[in-house]
Amino acid sequence: MKNKLKQKRGIPFPTHIVFSAVSLIVQIVFFIVMMMGLSEHYFFLNTLCMILAIIMVFYITNSSGKSSYKILWIIFILAVPIFGVTAYMLLGGGRVFPHVKRKMQKCEGKYIKQLSRDTEAHETLRYSDGLHSRQADYLTLESGFPLYKNSSCEFLAPGEEFFPRFLDELRMAQKYIFIEFFIIAEGKMWSAVCEILEQKAREGVEVKVLFDDFGSIKRQHKNFIKSLRRRGIEVAVFNKIRPSMDIFMNNRNHRKIAVIDGKVAVTGGLNLADEYINQLERFGYWMDCAVIIKGDAVKSFLAMFCSTWEFTTGKAIDMRAHISEEKVLEKGFLLPYADGPLDNKNPAEGIYMQILNSAQRYVYIATPYLIIDNSMKECLRLAAKSGIDVRIITPHIPDKWYVHPVTQYNYYDLLEAGVKIYEYTPGFIHSKFFVSDDSVATVGTVNMDYRSFIFHFECGVWICDNKTVYDIKEHFNTLLLQCEQITVKKLKKSPWYVRLKRAVLHLFAPFM
Repeated sequence: MKNKLKQKRGIPFPTHIVFSAVSLIVQIVFFIVMMMGLSEHYFFLNTLCMILAIIMVFYITNSSGKSSYKILWIIFILAVPIFGVTAYMLLGGGRVFPHVKRKMQKCEGKYIKQLSRDTEAHETLRYSDGLHSRQADYLTLESGFPLYKNSSCEFLAPGEEFFPRFLDELRMAQKYIFIEFFIIAEGKMWSAVCEILEQKAREGVEVKVLFDDFGSIKRQHKNFIKSLRRRGIEVAVFNKIRPSMDIFMNNRNHRKIAVIDGKVAVTGGLNLADEYINQLERFGYWMDCAVIIKGDAVKSFLAMFCSTWEFTTGKAIDMRAHISEEKVLEKGFLLPYADGPLDNKNPAEGIYMQILNSAQRYVYIATPYLIIDNSMKECLRLAAKSGIDVRIITPHIPDKWYVHPVTQYNYYDLLEAGVKIYEYTPGFIHSKFFVSDDSVATVGTVNMDYRSFIFHFECGVWICDNKTVYDIKEHFNTLLLQCEQITVKKLKKSPWYVRLKRAVLHLFAPFM
């Protein structure tokens, strides 16, 4: 293990990060010095700042969004007007510049329009399962993606079980392989994938790879991209880190998608990095999951990839030429969906709430973070108070020291309402799924936190009346055997300084 860690340290620190950070610091220092130089006009400047702060508060109050998120910003801006207003302009509201928004919406709309709505699928579900058909109708309305029959879904966990299956699917590619991940990190996992991609490129298979610049920071060598291009692999980097105060820098592509020949799609919590298959130990044992989808539902993941590729590179993909009409006859329904910071719609969080509101018997949840606002918290509490068996698994070993205390802070209200909470003791659970009533589930990239719900581009798949739902439930019950149940009594036994840390860090939850 030490050798593995040394190998990771051998990757040079990306110079563009240093340059970007230094540039931002210089801009901030220059602004402060300029303000100090005008100190003789303190009264005038102070009044101007307060007027600006009041205008900004008025704007925030009347804007759409979560009240808890807005309240924190209002307090912050009134307490430190100059810094608060500047910070909000850069980070607040999950906003995107209008020209960036128009560009992305144009790309998404272009490819979503090429997906035909299966009216029969919607009518069949409405007739057989009226309760859950409302969830499908909601997702289609909010995300724009249709409901599918004729699709299969295979749930795989942990990463070591998924990885060989993924490699097998890659090896069978004959036309194209499209890969889009938040993190692509050099190591054993990526080497195995890259070897297949290189071989397929030599065979004439179209290979495109897209990754998020921030997600992959410090995980690749300097010539990583050039090396892939020399092997015949097309590469694109989403939202490159650069010396800029552009608010779009805060919006990352957190999606995990692979599409093969239009016949196979992959999504879930797994990135292409060694910790996800436990070849690199970071936070104890890493538990994660993914789904392999075949049939008509693959079309939606193809549309997601095509839209992000064109947005990033400016190059269009002939999606119709990449669609496969190969049918998979299997009981049930699938509805892939995407989410992002381009509008006030929020299908990712919305479908979580829909599942909680529609539950008749139970809702089981796995999430690495539980950093939620009052509306989601009340949704969980009301479900539990209504007699629904609500259970949540979170990590016992956190990946971020400042995030886990906020997760634990949210335990109190949920436990008192009857929600059962468990921590996965072997290490870090990175899976993100909901499963309910043996009939409906969703698996994807969406964490229960502000970043996923507001800032990031995310994706997932909603599954109904499919055997995969039982597999997810069985997996959850297996995980419980390795968990410690959390109680209010245990929480109150924590040292006073730990409880204080939870309370203080909770104030900054919307920034996490």
